[in-house]
Amino acid sequence: MIAQSPLRVLCKSADVPAGGAIRAELDGHFYAVFNLGRQFYVTEDHCTHGPGSLSEGFVEGEEVECPFHAGRFQIRTGRPVAPPCTVAIKVWTAQVIDGNICIDPKESD
Repeated sequence: MIAQSPLRVLCKSADVPAGGAIRAELDGHFYAVFNLGRQFYVTEDHCTHGPGSLSEGFVEGEEVECPFHAGRFQIRTGRPVAPPCTVAIKVWTAQVIDGNICIDPKESD
């Protein structure tokens, strides 16, 4: 018997602007999906410091600045790189399958 794939579709890759991000929802959880030079990354959308939505933040290089208190995170790793953020955000491995951005939602549990 072949195991069912844990991958789930978040959005279409064409919907994520180059150098930017969009918010995607899956099973009541919100994700930020980033397009950095046609490399896609997925993080939790909620900032670990406050109520900011990272998909609405300012993307510069491989970092995103939270629009709430201007803390910054490294998009690929989720590591905080500027105060007031001190707790990392969760990240998921993004896979592009048939033009869709897919993740295993349980990967960061």
